[in-house]
Amino acid sequence: MTRPDRESMPYRDCVGTAVFNDRGLVFIGRRKPEDDPEASEVHGSPWQMPQGGIDKGERPADTALRELFEETSIRSVELLAEAPDWITYDVPDDVLGKALKGKYRGQRQRWFAFRFTGDESEIDVADPGDGSMPAEFDIWRWEELDALPDLIVPFKREAYRKVVDAFRDIPQRLRRR
Repeated sequence: MTRPDRESMPYRDCVGTAVFNDRGLVFIGRRKPEDDPEASEVHGSPWQMPQGGIDKGERPADTALRELFEETSIRSVELLAEAPDWITYDVPDDVLGKALKGKYRGQRQRWFAFRFTGDESEIDVADPGDGSMPAEFDIWRWEELDALPDLIVPFKREAYRKVVDAFRDIPQRLRRR
């Protein structure tokens, strides 16, 4: 089978959400084990922040709130910042043409930082949102922002370094409140 031409494939437009608590820690969820062993091998580390695709005609900020609720049940947030640029990553060569429904070379993400204003009992990754979407995470925790690039899949690390850079000042701002 011939590999698709990466350069001719588009990026999938998506959002990512960095949700901070008042201690300046950020929410991460552990992805549920994949049914496809090959995908699990490629994905490696299963931790990530909530993210998802932008629907046609949807504004990225609205997508961020929708995806956050669908994946975590979180609604109690206030917007802190938006990353100044789109952040991209490419999928590895061995899953190009398979991952992301085989249509995309990777993702182009708009990242938003939110402060969590609710009670942790609101967070539900096992049965998130309105129940119309399957759970993507099986557990979650709060983590230091700087630790994230080392906790996620290798092919997304550079993208996560850019997210860390975009939101670097937020943990300290929140701790001073």
